[in-house]
Amino acid sequence: MQHISPLFLALGTLTLCAVLPLHAADNTLTPAQKADGWIALFDGKTLDGWSVKTGFATYKAEGGALVGTTATNSPNTFLCTDKAFGDFELTMEVKLDDAELNSGFQIRSKLKGDQYGGCVYGPQVEICEGVAGYIFGESTKYGWLSQERKPHTLFKLKQWIPFRVRAVGPKIETWISGEKVADLTLQNELVAEHAEGIFGLQVHGVGANGPFTVNWKNIYLKPLTAAK
Repeated sequence: MQHISPLFLALGTLTLCAVLPLHAADNTLTPAQKADGWIALFDGKTLDGWSVKTGFATYKAEGGALVGTTATNSPNTFLCTDKAFGDFELTMEVKLDDAELNSGFQIRSKLKGDQYGGCVYGPQVEICEGVAGYIFGESTKYGWLSQERKPHTLFKLKQWIPFRVRAVGPKIETWISGEKVADLTLQNELVAEHAEGIFGLQVHGVGANGPFTVNWKNIYLKPLTAAK
């Protein structure tokens, strides 16, 4: 076997590192992503830019993740962006620790009433086993907006799972781990009412059970049009 000097190996490693792209740390965008128009909605350390609505579950930044924890007899609770957005592409990673907790995230949603900061309503991308990625009409008269829901195994408990959502006009598409799940076109008054709105990270009500947690990180958004 030909002998390879340590110096040659070191030079080879430096060359390889120069060729391969460097990945940003969690909750941090690369210069290329920033130049492409992406923004980070969660800085990994604080809840700046977010507010709790609809219930009284708790949220905190811990270990580079945004952690939502259930509260006894709380209704569904949402940590919502203070800003609204129109057309967008969004990516995030989610980890759900227990099958007894159903979660989700609101897109282009609105607030009504004033109890617990207002009731969040609008399209919700589901976070749970079996139907994750399909879209539900949270606090609307429509229930499931994704009428055809084929059960799948793309979402697994206790693992960080990547989600992607793209919303342009009335069309909403979702992917989990790179696999397309939902391809929805909003109908009726939902088209105009949810052409723009806030995002909301859900901690579902669990009655007297729990506590359970759901975790988010790397929440990145690329606005495609500004909210009106």
